[in-house]
Amino acid sequence: MPWKNGGGETIEIAVHPPGAGLADFDWRISMADVASDGPFSRFEGIDRTLSILAGHGMDLEIEGQGHWRLTAGSYPLSFPADAPTFARLHDGPIRDLNVMTRRGACTHRVSFVPSLGPAIELGGRWGFLIPLSPCRVVMDAAEVEVVAGDAIALSAPALSLRLSASAPVPAYLVEIDD
Repeated sequence: MPWKNGGGETIEIAVHPPGAGLADFDWRISMADVASDGPFSRFEGIDRTLSILAGHGMDLEIEGQGHWRLTAGSYPLSFPADAPTFARLHDGPIRDLNVMTRRGACTHRVSFVPSLGPAIELGGRWGFLIPLSPCRVVMDAAEVEVVAGDAIALSAPALSLRLSASAPVPAYLVEIDD
């Protein structure tokens, strides 16, 4: 779908309530390919966390929050989505992970996990795991091949995952509470 400011396109991973648009979501998780420097779309009353999934990264200038450098694998950056924000790419396009929640309706946490272990403990009502490298995941007797950037919806407070990969699997874990 197009960005709110028309500067690019985003891939919506999940939204709540189901079918909500950009003006009426309680929470939203998306990925975007960013090909050029420019302003971020503003969302009044929304908190945002941004992570870099691929590419060399970008610098953000956030009004009232200062200057921040984000790279692939760096820790997520949380900031108000209604603060004017400008991005400068380091060296070419990037793909980012964007998590947004409406203040007063929900809260969220995004954690960088350098190497996934056999179990993930969730603290939120909703959870999503976004691996940064290919792996095979066995969850609830289902086995799935996962590629970098796929999103796995987690539905239990404590979930046992079995992973098979040729190297450590870094990932982002998204937790959302209402």
